[in-house]
Amino acid sequence: MKKIVSIIIILVCCVLVGFGIFSQQNKQEYIRIHVRANSNLSVDQNVKYEIKDKIVSDLIPQVANCNTREDFVVIINNNLNNLEQIANDVLQEKGFSYGAKVKFCQENFPTRSYDGVVLESGVYDSIIVELGTAEGDNWWCVVYPPLCFISNNSQDILYKSRILEILKSILKQGD
Repeated sequence: MKKIVSIIIILVCCVLVGFGIFSQQNKQEYIRIHVRANSNLSVDQNVKYEIKDKIVSDLIPQVANCNTREDFVVIINNNLNNLEQIANDVLQEKGFSYGAKVKFCQENFPTRSYDGVVLESGVYDSIIVELGTAEGDNWWCVVYPPLCFISNNSQDILYKSRILEILKSILKQGD
């Protein structure tokens, strides 16, 4: 009986999520990254992408085993200075006279689609990387869950269903 009640509760939650009852809570599950270029000059835009690549490459192994958003936030907060140093090192290597600032805060984003996942406009927790005056075009993505860290090759992606994992766990307990 306990198993059936648990399954019904999970299914009701799934239906409610499907109808957007928890949509504001879902926004809170995502963490975005925003890299703002110094200007729209091609040299500033090019270094923005180089810095983005270095930061993403640095983050991948650190957050690869994060099972929760809270784990991810701890890692980010512990590495803000490191991420800023990465950006400043690239800027210095390339001979730029301006520096970078990195912070973790909330920021407003427009609606955006990432390979079939649509994030509604709104305020999201974000890693903000400001290069120089940060007045140029910018790049943004989702770092948790890692929508901008996956390759374009769908064969490299492993899809998991947390709901299915919970259901399997409940069914195993009943055996």
